[in-house]
This record gives sequence, structure tokens and C-alpha cells, in this order.
Amino acid sequence: MTTSIADLRKSYERAELNEDASHAAPLQQFDQWLKEAIASEVPEPNAMTVATVGSDMRPSTRVVLIKGYDERGIVWFTNYDSRKGRQIAGNPYAALQFHWVELERVVRIEGIVEKVSDAESDEYFASRPLDSRIGAWASPQSQVISGRGVLVANAAKYGAQFMLKPPRPPHWGGYRLQPDQWEFWQGRKSRLHDRLRYRQEGGAWVRERLAP
Repeated sequence: MTTSIADLRKSYERAELNEDASHAAPLQQFDQWLKEAIASEVPEPNAMTVATVGSDMRPSTRVVLIKGYDERGIVWFTNYDSRKGRQIAGNPYAALQFHWVELERVVRIEGIVEKVSDAESDEYFASRPLDSRIGAWASPQSQVISGRGVLVANAAKYGAQFMLKPPRPPHWGGYRLQPDQWEFWQGRKSRLHDRLRYRQEGGAWVRERLAP
């Protein structure tokens, strides 16, 4: 029997999100939810979608892994010459989204992006597995290549060149999104979902409820 996509639906009834039980600061709320996602062993709780906009005004998204967060913002690492890197260079505003399906939760974050320091990028790069460090050299990310053989050949080339100590490529490093807006979404029954938005106003965070 074939199921129509239009008929696929789910009743969200796991939890609720109200103003009294939420944190006054969005970073604390994010920290709580991320830790709960990790403790719940949802698949890849650290995966987030990054949305950027190019000079042609066309948005694009991709999934990356969060590698750090604190009062300064959300950090991930990538190839600066990739499509997202080029778009960030031209328009530093971006949006992030976490979707923890099993917990019926979504977190959306918007703000301005900057590169992390060379020292931060060096430290994280040195902590990566050797194959991943070679891969950062081997992949001309987002460029058209003739086949997978290009990647294999490049990996062999740089593996032989750098052996066990590949340095961080100059085109690879970290980005930090500095949030100016957060939204926490908790699925609720009858599509009456909970949505709490935090936005900056006068140097402070204002928390407000949005209609679902």
C-alpha cells in the first residue's frame, strides 16, 4: 500500500517549553537542550544546518558539526574556499539550525560570522585524526572534480608529503557565529507548538513567545 506524503503526520507530545521553566539567557537554554540531546543518544546531536546567502541572493544550506560554544558564539570548522566560505566572505550573516527529531525540538540561531583565531584553528586541527588532517589538504571543497580518483590521488600525495605531521592548510579553519537571535521550538499536540525567541535589545536578551 502506498502512503501519500500529504498524509504523513505525527502528534508531538513529549515535552513542553514555557517561560517559567526556560532560562533567561539563551546560551544556558541551548546548553541544557544540547546536553539532553547527547544524554538521550539521539543520532549526531552535534549536527547543525548552516544557511548562507551568496552574492546572487540565492540561499544555500549544508550540515556541519558544532565544535564549540560559549558566550562568544557557535564554532565550526571547514574549508574557507568552499561555497559557504565564499558566501560568508561576501555576506557575513548566517543562520544555524539544530533538529533533534526524537526529542521533538528545534533550535534556530542567527547572527554574524567571523573567523576564529589562527591559534584556535591550529589547536583544533592538531586534535583531528590523521586521515582527517590529510583530507583537509586532499579535498578542493565545492570545486568540480573528474572523479573520486582525484581525492584518492591527492590524499596519497599529501600523505607522502607530510607523513604524520600535516600542518593546517591556509585555506582551512574555524568560523564563529555571534548570535543576535535564538529560537527554541518544542513540538506540542494539535500543532500548538511552543516557540520562545530571544533577541538582543539594548545589550540584554529579550525573551518572547511566538505563535506556532
